[in-house]
Amino acid sequence: MNKIDHFLKDALAKNSSDLHFISGDPPRVRIHGSLQLLNDEVLTIDFVREAMYEIMTGSLQQDFEKHDAVDFAYEIPEVSRFRVNVMRHLNGVGAVMRAIPSKALTLDQLNMPVAVRNLCKQTQGMILVTGKTGSGKSTTLAAMVDDINQRLKGHILTIEDPIEFVHKRRNCLISQREVGLHTDNFADALHSALREDPDVILVGELRDLETISAAVTAAEMGILVMGTLHTNGAGQTVDRIVNTFPSDKQSHIRTMLSTSLRGVISQQLLPTHDKPGRVAALEILVNTSAVANIIRQGKLDQLETAMQSGGSIGMQTMDSALMELVKKGRVSPLEAYQQANNKQKFRSLIDDAEADIDDA
Repeated sequence: MNKIDHFLKDALAKNSSDLHFISGDPPRVRIHGSLQLLNDEVLTIDFVREAMYEIMTGSLQQDFEKHDAVDFAYEIPEVSRFRVNVMRHLNGVGAVMRAIPSKALTLDQLNMPVAVRNLCKQTQGMILVTGKTGSGKSTTLAAMVDDINQRLKGHILTIEDPIEFVHKRRNCLISQREVGLHTDNFADALHSALREDPDVILVGELRDLETISAAVTAAEMGILVMGTLHTNGAGQTVDRIVNTFPSDKQSHIRTMLSTSLRGVISQQLLPTHDKPGRVAALEILVNTSAVANIIRQGKLDQLETAMQSGGSIGMQTMDSALMELVKKGRVSPLEAYQQANNKQKFRSLIDDAEADIDDA
C-alpha cells in the first residue's frame, strides 16, 4: 500500500470530495463543500514529497520538477480513482486529490430535468456545461455520456486532462485520450479526432483559442461536441467563446455559434438545508430561433429574458432555479441570496426567515 492510500481511504470513509495534502499543515477533507481536518498530524515536506513521488511515474516527476506542478489520475484498485494536482508552494510540496466515482451516475440519480435529457438526444452541434471548479461539471457530463452510451450505437471519443470517469463500452465504442499521455494538447487531439470517425466528442476543457476553434468546427461538421468552461451563466459563456477570437473574426464566430450551439447548462452546488449534502442549481439555455438571433446579433444581455420566456421547453435562469430550491426547502434563503444574480428578489425571503426565527 502506498503512503497516500490510507489518507484517501479515510477521506472516502467520511464521504468527502477532496483531500488536501499540504506540507506544513494537517491533512484536510472537503465534506459537503466545507473544509475540515482529517486528523491533527502536521505533514512534513519530506513525507508529502515521498508520498507523491511514490505514485508518480518518472515522466510525471520530470514534469513536476520542470513546471512545479503536474496533473494526473491515480487509482486504488477496487476502491476509487482520483484526480490529482501536485504543486510546489511556500512551505514545500502539496497536493489536492479529488475522488472520482468508479461508475458514472445516471441522469436519474442526478435528478436532471427533462431539458438536459433532451439535449443528450441531439446528434450534432455543441453542448456546454459550465460553472466554477467543484460545481459538478464532470459528473453531469459523465451522466450525459452514459445516457448516450446506452441509447445509441456509435463512437464516443473523450479528450481529458486527466481522464476522470472511465466509461465501459455498452452500445457505443468508447475511446478515451489523456492530454500529456496520449496527446500533447486538447487542440491536437481535436484536430486528430476529426479523422477518427466520432459521433460524439467530449472535450474536458475549452481553454484556448485553438481548442475552441477546433470544437466549433467539429460541431459545424455534424459531430456532437460536449465541453466545459469555467464561466457562470449562459450569457457569460457565449461571451467568453466569442471574445476568445480576434475582433475581426467575432462576427463570423457568432454566426457559427448561432447555428451550432444546442444548449448551455450552467451549474453550481449548494449545501442543502433539509439534510447534510449538496444540491445542484442549474441555469439552462436551449438554442431556439429567438436565442440564435440574439447570439448572431451579439445582444447577449437579452439571453436572460429569452430563458425566462422559454420555460415551456425547459429553459430557466439561475435565479429561478435557486428560488425553486428555496420553495422546496432544499436550500436556505440566505444561501440562495448569496448565490443569486439579482439579490433583491431574495431579500424578502431572508427577512421572512429571520421573522420566523424571532417568532419562535
